[in-house]
Amino acid sequence: MKQNIIKGLFLALLAITAFACKDDLEYGPLVRDNKPAVPVMFPGATTWGGNPFIEVSAAGAGAIKFTLEIPSSTGRTIKEITKVAGGGTAINAASLNTAAAVINAAPIAGSGTTAVFQTTLNDFKTKFPGVSVAPGTPTVPREIAYIFLVTLDDNSQIVTQQVRVRVIP
Repeated sequence: MKQNIIKGLFLALLAITAFACKDDLEYGPLVRDNKPAVPVMFPGATTWGGNPFIEVSAAGAGAIKFTLEIPSSTGRTIKEITKVAGGGTAINAASLNTAAAVINAAPIAGSGTTAVFQTTLNDFKTKFPGVSVAPGTPTVPREIAYIFLVTLDDNSQIVTQQVRVRVIP
């Protein structure tokens, strides 16, 4: 008899807790996708489910060029690339506030819905001598990374996702 009472109370408690939840699908601001209202795309970069990347040969001139583009349907234009941070693949949005990681001394002007960032592998080596850019083998390239702070025509700012440069032999 005593065990039946305990089981009954346990089932009643279980039923109450099941209906006590406000909304299981409301997670709040800490657990949500952090997507900007205006997406920044990188035409010419490749992605296989991760960060977009371009490939640069260590043997050649090592020209690095990223084109940043926003959809024309947003009605916005890119005013400038305000900051560019670079380094190893551990850089993130906080790197834009770290003087040692910031590459550009002045903003890079945008043109309509696009803006272009250009540099070279040699410039990267000069700025970040501690980051190895020598590729191991053709099947194991070395990766370096950049992240951008983009200012739109209405002065709203967007931090892009990290983009990478695969340095191949």
